[in-house]
Amino acid sequence: PAVWVMTSSSLDLQVVWMTINIFLFLWFYFFYDLGDQFFYTRHILGSALAWARAPAAVLNFNCLLILLPVCRNLLSLIRGSFMCCGRTMRKQLDKNISFHKLVAYMIGLMTAVHTIAHLLNVEWYYNSRLGEYDDLSTALSSLDDSGNTTFLNPIRSTTTTPTLLVFTSVAGITGVIITLSLILMITSSMEVIRRSYFEVFWFTHHLFIVFFAGLVIHGAGRIVRSQTTTNPPHNATFCKDRIDDWGKIQECPIPQFAGGFPQTWMWVIGPMILYVCERLLRFIRYMQTVKYRKIVIRPSKVLELQLVKNGFKMDVGQYVFLNCPAISQLEWHPFTMTSAPEEDFFSVHIRSVGDWTQKLISASMQDFCDKSKMGVDGPFGTASEDVFDYEVAMLVGAGIGVTPFASILKSIWYKFKDSNPKLRTRKIYFYWLCRETHAFEWFADLLQLLEREMEERGMGNFLTYKLYLTGWDQSHANHVMVHADADTDVVTGLKQKTNYGRPNWDKEFEQVRKENPTSVVGTFLCGPAVLATVLSKKCVKYTDVDPRKTKFYFNKENF
Repeated sequence: PAVWVMTSSSLDLQVVWMTINIFLFLWFYFFYDLGDQFFYTRHILGSALAWARAPAAVLNFNCLLILLPVCRNLLSLIRGSFMCCGRTMRKQLDKNISFHKLVAYMIGLMTAVHTIAHLLNVEWYYNSRLGEYDDLSTALSSLDDSGNTTFLNPIRSTTTTPTLLVFTSVAGITGVIITLSLILMITSSMEVIRRSYFEVFWFTHHLFIVFFAGLVIHGAGRIVRSQTTTNPPHNATFCKDRIDDWGKIQECPIPQFAGGFPQTWMWVIGPMILYVCERLLRFIRYMQTVKYRKIVIRPSKVLELQLVKNGFKMDVGQYVFLNCPAISQLEWHPFTMTSAPEEDFFSVHIRSVGDWTQKLISASMQDFCDKSKMGVDGPFGTASEDVFDYEVAMLVGAGIGVTPFASILKSIWYKFKDSNPKLRTRKIYFYWLCRETHAFEWFADLLQLLEREMEERGMGNFLTYKLYLTGWDQSHANHVMVHADADTDVVTGLKQKTNYGRPNWDKEFEQVRKENPTSVVGTFLCGPAVLATVLSKKCVKYTDVDPRKTKFYFNKENF
């Protein structure tokens, strides 16, 4: 059924990813838990050996993946250039940050299991070296040779305590560095810190360089050792009860051991190279000259920047990363472009929501931006790029989240103005939710232009828009009541009156389905996660089981 296809397709990538994780964990768990070459190692360490090595395999896989979702140029190339990238694949690419977080959580979980298991291993190695276990464990821990290379127990002396091993061995030191870096990165990525102290998140996240450096070196310690083949071979199951005969009878030569070859670097070298290329491309774009065309400060504490850059080409709904070195050399922040591809400049609208944006707006008020360099990286693709692939589109913006739809509506205006025959979309429903009246003012001019254009062309039904004010005071309510009979709205000056409160989404979806009984409807949101949950459920609820009837597809902007 259509409903099942729509809901399940968004989970395909996660299912594949989880399946691979489970497979790798089980495969390597049983490899170390049942492999003959680890018979003696397991005798000392028990099941903790497998519990340390299986998570390591899962960690290798996820460390391979963790950088790919943030290679935005690579994702934009896949999204926009390859014909094989269909709607379902593009929806998966639009969830790159969510997938990045998911992979990070798996890395955190597997790191915890891996670390705990190895701490137990070190303790058991130490106890074996002290002779606290059986004779076989003691004999295995005492093995040595002139080259000091074929031992099993990495604790070579009774004076080497577990703590000393952790802080003096390659595996131990790098393990501590990796774990501390990971803890700092994950904790600083929490929503409350990222929104309130973005700089803390930004700088701490760059510990990934330390994390990957430690990761590549970590395996060089070769702590986990397995039995190697000797001539004649040493049969562990036969010789384990004949310790005194080791090296004396042909069937039981002294067992030889070696550490496994480090493999992590082979997993992560490809993504690391891709990410370095990503950063080099970002640097090249940063060095390109960006000129200010216009700077406007709106009463609602929204800064509009109109910028010009040679060779810059964009599509509707795309976003760029901005960097102002005068504020911070390293910080880059994403902003959706509000201009249309048909215009000879690109623009962004920036709301004051944090230290960086507040400093940028303050600098703009002092004409500081005219003299200051602005770095631009992008543009990058988003879900809103696909809006013209649908014959019917529902656009939902909350507050400054209206920005991608400004680009879309401007582009539609240009397409109508130029009579563009390629315009496939025949109906747009636009919803904008705002807490304060000032937020409407910069966007109302565009809607007025569209109103006139549609009426002149006899296409008044092409665009249905509804504005919702979710916060107001008594003085505003009194003002609205006095002008209730006016032809235009007292807030926006538009013919369509502003609604007060929040939309009844069941009513809205029912109306869209009724007016478009056989259409594929793209529902696009740029807004909070709570609203995304509501709209995604409505898309499922109002999608008809009959594939010939109305189908709703949910798309959300993700940075």
